[in-house]
Amino acid sequence: MRSDGPRPNRSLRIREGRSLLRAALVLLTAAVVALPFTAAWQYDALRRAVAEQSAPPVLGDGGPGADAKAAPAGGAPVVLAYHDIGPDDRSRYTVSQERFDAQLRALRDAGYRTVSTREFVDFLRDGRTPGPRTVYLTFDDGTHGLWTHADPVLARYGMKAAAYLITGQVGTHRPYYLSWSEVGRMARSGRWDFQAHTHLSHERAAVDAAGHERSVFTNRRWLADEGRVETPDEYRRRIAADLDRSVHDLVRHDLPRPRLFAYPFSERLDESNLGPRDAEALRSMLRERFTATLTNSAARPLPAGPRAAAAGQVQRLEITRATTPADLLRELARWAPVAPQDAGRPLSRQAHWQTTGGIGQAGPGILTGDSRPPDGTAYVSADYRPLATADWTDYRLRGTVAGLHGTSNSVGVTLRAGSEHPVSLSVGHHTASLTTDGPEGTGDRRSCRLDPSATHRITVSVTPRHVRVSVDGEPCTAVRAGRWPVAEGAGGFSLNVRNDGPERQWPRFTSLNVG
Repeated sequence: MRSDGPRPNRSLRIREGRSLLRAALVLLTAAVVALPFTAAWQYDALRRAVAEQSAPPVLGDGGPGADAKAAPAGGAPVVLAYHDIGPDDRSRYTVSQERFDAQLRALRDAGYRTVSTREFVDFLRDGRTPGPRTVYLTFDDGTHGLWTHADPVLARYGMKAAAYLITGQVGTHRPYYLSWSEVGRMARSGRWDFQAHTHLSHERAAVDAAGHERSVFTNRRWLADEGRVETPDEYRRRIAADLDRSVHDLVRHDLPRPRLFAYPFSERLDESNLGPRDAEALRSMLRERFTATLTNSAARPLPAGPRAAAAGQVQRLEITRATTPADLLRELARWAPVAPQDAGRPLSRQAHWQTTGGIGQAGPGILTGDSRPPDGTAYVSADYRPLATADWTDYRLRGTVAGLHGTSNSVGVTLRAGSEHPVSLSVGHHTASLTTDGPEGTGDRRSCRLDPSATHRITVSVTPRHVRVSVDGEPCTAVRAGRWPVAEGAGGFSLNVRNDGPERQWPRFTSLNVG
């Protein structure tokens, strides 16, 4: 039978089969040889992305290391500002793991619990306190020590914290910054949430021709190639793009949209080269994207509470390497809100006063005549517990002043101190005046004549709608509040004494009661 085509070459097929077999054996051998190297590379890549955590420090037998009774219960969370946790003792902003463990142990033993960002934001919105003793732990920058050293300690005490990330630095300069893989593991633990700290605007750069460097977030940059400062429009576009990128980075990595923002370096707007319109534009951009901002250096006391919520900015208590557990509890006591009826006789509590004006003396001694001001001083002022009284809205002061002389000296009381709408009372030998103030400057001024005397008795009643003054038992003057939210006018009080005369005769407060 004749075939329709050429017959296959049998020997050719055999040779082709052997060639294929040899090729397969070569590939298999290469794979076997490369397997350890591939596994090692994958392990090294994983190690670089997720470092091993350190074990929490061994607990000693000495107890909490701080007096757990030192911090009274407060109705608002205190926001603690950390940066890094680790063994580096070159930076005051790096807290050792042992010190961090001792701080959390002291908080636990004093009855404190930590709140999440969601709980803290809910408190700012509705004012409902999350508990009698709470703190909100925040960590700026997103350093690697949060995963390797801080997280094991948080796990030990069942506490929570929030990391404020410079999103453009995540995964860079390893091992200084966290990786996104570590961020993911921290988020899944339930102990951490993540908030905004810019994308790449956490740096300092020249802001003028002289080369002075400041935060590029709160300042218009110096454009050296063009020999000029950024225009307001250029600044606004740059900051808006940075904020949007920061938010986008967090959401893109399956994290909830950030609700809070921490200022880089905690620099204040009143210390920047932004004009009033630029500063308001920045605040507007932040309000559009976040519930509130956080800073360690507020221009006025803004502890977490109604006043801070109204301002959209919350002040934090900064923790450094030197902060002992006892220091922490003492500071929490200083920040804890106090009710007016618990103030009693504040002139007898030296530690509750914060002297202003850089005179180098603490307490109310100059106000009461127990100590003399430095030579060349003509005015001394002291605030009464400015953090603890920030949200006062209803209170009454009764005091007696002495040593008034002609028109050369006087005493003063600032009501609603630290608020957007303070009221200043000045009492002299034969006159008293009440002056309102606010964001736009001096407002109304009202005065009354007094029977001339070196001594006067003063009563001041503060409510959300009025400030009323009586002197020597007789009504003197009053001012009515404007149509602004009550929280904008919340605040405690400060005292001052003035002496402009050549006789150097200082007036003084001889008594003061608060209720």
